[in-house]
Amino acid sequence: QVQLVESGGGLVQAGGSLRLSCAASDAIYSSNVMGWYRQAPGKQRELVAEIYGLGRTLYADPVKGRITISRDDEKKTSDLQMNSLKHEDTAVYYCTARNTFSDMPGYWGQGNQVTIFS
Repeated sequence: QVQLVESGGGLVQAGGSLRLSCAASDAIYSSNVMGWYRQAPGKQRELVAEIYGLGRTLYADPVKGRITISRDDEKKTSDLQMNSLKHEDTAVYYCTARNTFSDMPGYWGQGNQVTIFS
């Protein structure tokens, strides 16, 4: 079955930390580029971070220095460690996967709500 399954969302106080995890089926993980997008209320979906097969990472400017993406090729998982969370990080977070020849992900997880409160 082709799927991405996310876990770890929730409610956290500003300044706190949260870790999101994504488990990918074999067929999706072979796509090579794992990533996370988010969509805040009333806003367009945006890229948070991506990680390539050899470990190269890409981060959106608003999250640089606060969020770290990682992958475990043996477990076929991708994690997003979020620290120093801000209210503006509140959004639904989606795990994604794409091949290196595509600009946009071809696979999306179901989405996990992350809510930051003051």
